[in-house]
Amino acid sequence: MTPSPKSVLVVANPAAGTNTPEMSEAVVRRIAGVGAAVELAVTERPGHAHELALAVGERGGPALVVSVGGDGTAHDLMTGLYESAPPERRVPLLVLPFGTGNSFYREIWSDRPWQEAVESALSRPRVRRVDLARVAETDGLALLGASSGLAAQTLVTARTVTDTGRARYEEALARAAEAFRPYPGRVTVDGEVVHAGPTVSVGVGGGRHRGGRFMLLPRSVLDDGLLDVCVAGTALPLPELLRLCRDGSHVGGPGVVYARGRRVVVERTDGEPLVFEYDGDLLPGAAARYTLDVDPHALPVLAP
Repeated sequence: MTPSPKSVLVVANPAAGTNTPEMSEAVVRRIAGVGAAVELAVTERPGHAHELALAVGERGGPALVVSVGGDGTAHDLMTGLYESAPPERRVPLLVLPFGTGNSFYREIWSDRPWQEAVESALSRPRVRRVDLARVAETDGLALLGASSGLAAQTLVTARTVTDTGRARYEEALARAAEAFRPYPGRVTVDGEVVHAGPTVSVGVGGGRHRGGRFMLLPRSVLDDGLLDVCVAGTALPLPELLRLCRDGSHVGGPGVVYARGRRVVVERTDGEPLVFEYDGDLLPGAAARYTLDVDPHALPVLAP
């Protein structure tokens, strides 16, 4: 078992879906109650969490970083911690659920209340080194995973939705599904083509959950050194596919391919740009192909 951390940096995102100043202070009090020295840093702008995590590797820095925000905050802290030190010296991350989707928290802590997660993580800490996915074309890192097709198109549509929080994503998904048309695609895993033809969705990861409510990759293990891939063609009607994705039962259904590997290539084969995202960030540009490579056991996180 890992020794309990004596110094903790709490990074709170005030723009996260369910966070408030009172909640951030409650987290600080809970951590202090376990006996750790706590510093609270509140993000002031996009990218600030990354900057804070990047400085953690300096001598005398904290022994643990706690994310008080959503999946976007966790992503920014992950990239900063990754860049702050070599693998053997990276400071662990504890993610708490104060965003809209909180998919990564669910991966680690399931539906346990955040208070229990803090108590367990600090009193009986166990470090789990999770895999990341590197997007070759941008050199970016994904914590939860990446997608093309309907999931990525939903993020495009969300730009036009005025709702906030989870309601915004649900409305964007409904609009995107109504207008969506499959694209001609190809997916290659470790050099083998696993899908070619009309494509509704490609998910690569990483985490089992995306968007907080969908279990796109139900067989994924965060630290097995492999990327899971799920591709949905057009055999299942779209409403049925969405229903089945809620609990992962789409896997094994008609036109659904599931695979694992260390390198995944996702392509659009008609020369048009591929709508593609990772960790909720849409990639700009006109690329028709993206390559993801696993970076195994790259990020230490506190887990039960």
